[in-house]
Amino acid sequence: MKFSDFKLDKTGDGLLPVIIQDACTLKVLMLGYMNEAAFDKTVSDGLVTFWSRSRQALWTKGETSGNFLHVVEMFADCDADTLLIKARPDGPTCHRGTTACFDTPEDEGFIRTLQAVVAGRHAQMPEGSYTTKLFIKGPKVIGKKVLEEAGEAVIEAVDGNRDRFIYEASDLVYHLLVLLEQQGVTPADLEHELALRHR
Repeated sequence: MKFSDFKLDKTGDGLLPVIIQDACTLKVLMLGYMNEAAFDKTVSDGLVTFWSRSRQALWTKGETSGNFLHVVEMFADCDADTLLIKARPDGPTCHRGTTACFDTPEDEGFIRTLQAVVAGRHAQMPEGSYTTKLFIKGPKVIGKKVLEEAGEAVIEAVDGNRDRFIYEASDLVYHLLVLLEQQGVTPADLEHELALRHR
């Protein structure tokens, strides 16, 4: 993908609108603009760089705050006049200190956020963490917890206890995420498998 592939005659200023999406949670984080230099720097460095219209200068997101946006994937839209970047943020994206510049619900895509937390626990193995203890005990113990929580969720469903079912199903999802991480599998892998079946 090259900057010259985009059709920028609609914008009038030669700038490419860029939508940033969290690669893990899929939450839309912000909108910015790139000129060719910003695009090329983003591609070469792997860090999202914009053209600041107010400062009339290149601006690598996070150069002041430390909250960089690490490029994971880039996609042109169907008209080749907008770019979508899936990125991994180092921290809050908005200058207000919020996750995103758009005030969508913070629990949107939280299962993927939790997946990232579980992966972090696995990488760092912090002492005192329940998740760390599960990883230390291994797949047999984690698997037993998945079965236990599945049973409890089914019991609450059969009894018609909606609130209790949500509680137990949440326990089930958490422990399943731990087992997935232990096995080196992500929710995206499950989505891929389900999509293949759907086709």
